Amino acid sequence: MAGLQNRLARFAEARDWGPFHTPKNLAAALSVEASELVEIFQWLTPEQSARVMDDAESAHRVEDEVADVLAYLLQLCEVLGIDALAALAAKIDRNESRFPVPGA
Repeated sequence: MAGLQNRLARFAEARDWGPFHTPKNLAAALSVEASELVEIFQWLTPEQSARVMDDAESAHRVEDEVADVLAYLLQLCEVLGIDALAALAAKIDRNESRFPVPGA
């Protein structure tokens, strides 16, 4: 994960994109990319959405949008100094407390 964040940072730095990679702009870009991912599934039935990766063209579109979402999320974490994996682990811990297994 850190290697990918560094690669993304170097990519942006080489193109002088740093001034544009503010938390606000990265969060907005993340939202746009997430919306583009949603758009792929927008009018599919649940059954069609479950098979979206069976078609090479739609699978490629999904993978590209997932990559865009992840890239902007990692860049946002980099700018804000967030360890994404630690944040996720902490959130899972909180959710396990908030939503215990029924009957356990």
